[in-house]
Order: sequence, then C-alpha cells, then structure tokens
Amino acid sequence: MNAFLAASPVLSSILALGFGMRSLHAAMLGVVAAIVAAIMAFPLPATEIGYASLKWLPLVAEVVLIVGGGLLMSEVLRHAGAQAALANWIKGRAGTGVAAVLLVVHGITPFAESVTGFGIGVTIGIPLLVFMGLPARQAALIGLLGLCAVPWGSMGPGTMIAASLAGIGFDELGIASALLSIIPFAITGGVAAWLISAPGERGRALALAGVSALVFATVVGLSNLAFGTAPAGALGSVAIICLHLLWSSRRAHGSEPLLPIGRRALQAYGLLLGGVLVMGAVMRFGHLPEQWRYLASPALWLFVAALWFCAGRPPAEPWSRAWKAWLQVAPVTALFIFMGIVMAVTGTAAYLARLLAEIGSGYLAMSPFVGALGGFVTGSSSGSNAMFAATQAEISRSLGADLLLFMATHNVAAAISILASPGKIEMAIQLAGGDAAFQRRWIQRMAIAVVMAVVSLLAVVNVLA
Repeated sequence: MNAFLAASPVLSSILALGFGMRSLHAAMLGVVAAIVAAIMAFPLPATEIGYASLKWLPLVAEVVLIVGGGLLMSEVLRHAGAQAALANWIKGRAGTGVAAVLLVVHGITPFAESVTGFGIGVTIGIPLLVFMGLPARQAALIGLLGLCAVPWGSMGPGTMIAASLAGIGFDELGIASALLSIIPFAITGGVAAWLISAPGERGRALALAGVSALVFATVVGLSNLAFGTAPAGALGSVAIICLHLLWSSRRAHGSEPLLPIGRRALQAYGLLLGGVLVMGAVMRFGHLPEQWRYLASPALWLFVAALWFCAGRPPAEPWSRAWKAWLQVAPVTALFIFMGIVMAVTGTAAYLARLLAEIGSGYLAMSPFVGALGGFVTGSSSGSNAMFAATQAEISRSLGADLLLFMATHNVAAAISILASPGKIEMAIQLAGGDAAFQRRWIQRMAIAVVMAVVSLLAVVNVLA
C-alpha cells in the first residue's frame, strides 16, 4: 500500500497528461496525491511543515518571477517589432547553407530561449529557416533542434529547481550539465547539418557541426565557471552568433542596417546580461550575505530590462498577453515544485527511491529516461525536475552513485526531451506553415529519434561513470 501511495503523485500526473488533461489539472492531481500519501503513510509534524514552507517559499517565488519576467520581455519586444527587426537584420547577414543553419541551432534559438524561455526561441528560429528557403518540415524540425540548451532556458529556473531539490549547488549542476551537453549539441547540430547538405558535402557539414557544438559547449562551460549558471547559455550562444557573423561579414556588405528598434532590443538584452553578470560578480567578490543574491537573479533583471525597453510603461497589449500566459504557466510550475517539495520533506521521495533502488545498478541506465519522460509529458524542464529531482537524488544516494553526475544526466535528459513534446511540435508546425501539418508524423518521429539518441548516450555515461 505504501508503495502505491509513494508512486501515486508522479503516476497520477503522468497518466492525467497522457489522457489529455490540462497541465494545471494534472499538477493539481499530483499535489493532492502527494498530500494524501503524506497523511496516510508519511505524516509530518506541523512544525516541520511550517519550517519546510519557509525554506522553500523563496525558491518558488523566484521561479515564478523568472517565468513572468521572461514572458513580459518577450511580449514587449514582439509588440514593438524588435524581434522582427532583429530577424530581418540577421537574415540579411547570415545567408544560407550549413553555417547559417548552425547559427540558428546553436546561436539564435538558444540565445532567445536563454533570455526568455518557454519556446520563444522557436518563434524566432523557424521563420529565419523558412526565409532561408528550407522546406516546411525541415524548418520545423531544425527549429526544434535549437531547443538544445534548455538547462539554461529563461536563465535556468529548471536547473535551479533540480539543484535545490537534490541538495547540490546551482552552479555546480550547471557546470556538470555543460560538460554533458556536448552530446545534445553535437547530435542536434549533426542532424541539422545532415538534413540540409548535399550527399557529397555531408562530411564537411558534420565536421562544421562538431566544431560548432564543441565551441558552444566550451563557452557555456567556461561561462558557468566564470559567471554562474544563469547567464551561461546566453553567453555561449552569443559566442556562436558573433563567430558566425564575423565569418559571414564579407557577404554582408549589402545588407540593410539594423533598425533603431532592433538596436534598442540588443541594448535591453545587454542590460539583462550585464545586470546578472555584474551583480553576480559583486556577490562573489564582495562576499555579501546569501540574502543579497536576489540582486543578481534573472527574476529582477528580466523585469528591469523589459521595463527599460518600454521606458517604464508597458503597452496594454503585451502586458495583458504576458499576464494571461503567466497565469497559465506559473501555477503549473509552482504546483509541480510544491509536489516535489511535499514528496521530499515527508520522506515520500526517499521511500520511493528505496523501492526503485532495489533494481540495483540497472537503474543507472534507466535514470535519464525517467527525466526525459518528465520533460516530454510536461513540455518543461522545470516541470520534470519538480516532479522527479528529489526522487532521483534519493535513488542516487541509495545506490552510492556520484550525485552530481547522476543529477546532471537527469537534468540534460529532461531538458532535451521537450523538443519532442506535443506542445512544442504543434508550435513548430504552425510557425513553419506550408505542408508542415501534413508532415507532422515525420517531424514527431525525427524529434523523438533525436531525443532517444541523446538520452541513450547519457544513460551510457551514467553506467560507465
């Protein structure tokens, strides 16, 4: 009976999503199941409940504020035409071919995803690919492949949740995830290069994809070391963008200049990154108390950058759109986090972990697939980590595995799987237009194949470590 109760929060959420229930309702069902399990089999004293609430409330608040800031920034840029201005300028400079496609997969889409999140990178990358002349189904799939750096999406709330629930450092998990991310970076870049290159040129195309992946992973890793996890994805993708634009500068002499609204958008992105980086450095070198870390949080600087862009007065339409989107996304994220917290503090996760740990070392190969399942069904690394991170961490401890590496494989697997989630597939098809809707099955199969390849290699790493 206890085994059923311990597993019921996760199983009920997954089954609810599988049967087509809204994410909010699935998350609520998981929370109710977690509370029922705690009352019936894993009771906790009232004093412990109060202590846990105070301990975890700042994390929940920070994550939902990051969600809100990312959505607001995306909407004010879109409404002002800044995203379109940037896209047109990049299109004029990037040209076509393998290098241009890799610019989207390892540069533009990850950058947009890193500073805003929630699939916004796809809304910028796919129109660029269509403009380059790619068939609709290729544009949709390759646009999805740009969701390869989701551990740093929206400045990393998903990774923050995993680190907090597992009891390890945010930056430590970011660095370990960066080392493992050479796998998704190489596979997504390789698939994109293979798809758009002629048969006789695929060797060179794959070599270029490998170099791009290596540079991307290296800069992301070094950025984690130097500046922390939050800005690392954005800095890594900026490096790819700059390298490509420098390489293609000879072809860009006739391109149109960037419009003023586009320049202001770049300044807003610079303010966002600069604020996080500078305040992060102040925290590190000034040895300020932990409570001051929120001055370096994206939860603050996303709002600062968005409000600066619109001179402190967001127009009614983007404000309304961001609010409506936040009401859909934030409660789901918060509820999944709450479910994970209840499972962690009541001992439900530890009990479930002990049961799963009886599988023995064989679970090392299963673990990344568990993380990927969560990312697929929730369409969010934050959702997957909130559902599974506490349990995965307990299993790692029970098996005596390296906790940091174990959680890094889980984190990267949960992140890469969202590119195959039904919601992201639908978004990509709508953006690509043309005959993409008739190629839905091909796009879905290819996306799942990419995810399975990445997760399988992560499982191998887990087993061999």
